[in-house]
Amino acid sequence: MIKTLVVLILLFDGTLVEEKLYFAKQITILECLEFSDKHRKEIATHFWVKDVMKSGYYLNDNRGTIQGFICE
Repeated sequence: MIKTLVVLILLFDGTLVEEKLYFAKQITILECLEFSDKHRKEIATHFWVKDVMKSGYYLNDNRGTIQGFICE
């Protein structure tokens, strides 16, 4: 069972940050993945720049980009 969602964020200065969100109760891996998808849509905006390496989920607070999630 899953207790924590780790959001991997790459800051624009090159620092990789692990932001942890703790669930009030244990959840399944599927519930964690569904939550991470909703959370990503709330905190970031996807940009696609054709033929340029600037595509990805950019945080709405302009700190950096989301690189992924880990359900622990």
